[in-house]
Amino acid sequence: MYRSSKKFALTYVIIALNIVIYVYTAILSGDFVVIDYYVIRDYGQYNLFVLNGWFWQLFTAMFVHVNVLHLFGNMFFLLIFGLRAEELFSIRDYLLIYFLSGLAGNLLTLLFGPYMVSAGASGAIFGLFGACTIYIRRAAGQSIMGALLFSFFLLMMNSAVGNVNNLAHFGGLGAGLLIGYALASGRRLRTVYGYSYSYP
Repeated sequence: MYRSSKKFALTYVIIALNIVIYVYTAILSGDFVVIDYYVIRDYGQYNLFVLNGWFWQLFTAMFVHVNVLHLFGNMFFLLIFGLRAEELFSIRDYLLIYFLSGLAGNLLTLLFGPYMVSAGASGAIFGLFGACTIYIRRAAGQSIMGALLFSFFLLMMNSAVGNVNNLAHFGGLGAGLLIGYALASGRRLRTVYGYSYSYP
């Protein structure tokens, strides 16, 4: 398989960064359970602000969470899919997937939800999931239909939960699937003694 970035524990670094930012926003809010709306508005993604030039919110929103359960849920799935991504991708590719997927989800939110206030890493996490799922199938020369159906099923299950930004999830997943497909298509896999190695 591709050279792993596990040595650098990139997933743990991103999780730690999310936790540090949550603590910071909690201090600003005076509440460690639920973050104040105005803090979310200023540090998350408030589309009216973005449209007026606060473009940095498209990136900071990936690290801001609205409450402790939101943070815990996202970090749990980031741990699962992030560690898997470290086994499949280089550090560069991992970061490319994470940030482009998160940005795609936030841009889709900006395009179709002009009055929304949103925050969270779920768009980027869905991107990691999509990239891993389709990469494994495509790189091995197998049909990608199963990967696409499973991704769609997970997206629909998550959409059934109330008060979630489905636009960010859809945008992140779509970007992850595209990037994962492109990365797999650009590499040839050769199996030797039961282990898969990739070559540029």
